[in-house]
Amino acid sequence: MSPLGRRLAIVATCLVSLALCCGLAWWQWDRFMSASGTFQNLGYVLQWPLFGLFPAFMFWRIKKLREREQAEPAAAEPPAREAAVTVPAPRRATPPPADGDDELAAYNRYLRELNARDQQS
Repeated sequence: MSPLGRRLAIVATCLVSLALCCGLAWWQWDRFMSASGTFQNLGYVLQWPLFGLFPAFMFWRIKKLREREQAEPAAAEPPAREAAVTVPAPRRATPPPADGDDELAAYNRYLRELNARDQQS
């Protein structure tokens, strides 16, 4: 798609979204003004235009992020490393001091057994 066609599609999407959501806001306003209208309808009157503006905000935000990414191409590239990165082996947790709680000690033994089974498979 050409850049002009893409821009026209973005503008059309934003305008259709805004028109549709403003129509829904008008419908909620009519509901609010009717005999069965509530303040919830009034809340929707305020929310629908914001929902309609959201696609325009997202296209603007994506454009700004792309401009920032293009302005800093050197910072985005990770530095070249010749040495291999080594990850240290995980340390074993030291068992908590025994306070005489047999139930907790039995539970911890059970967890160690489950962990050992998982390590074997």
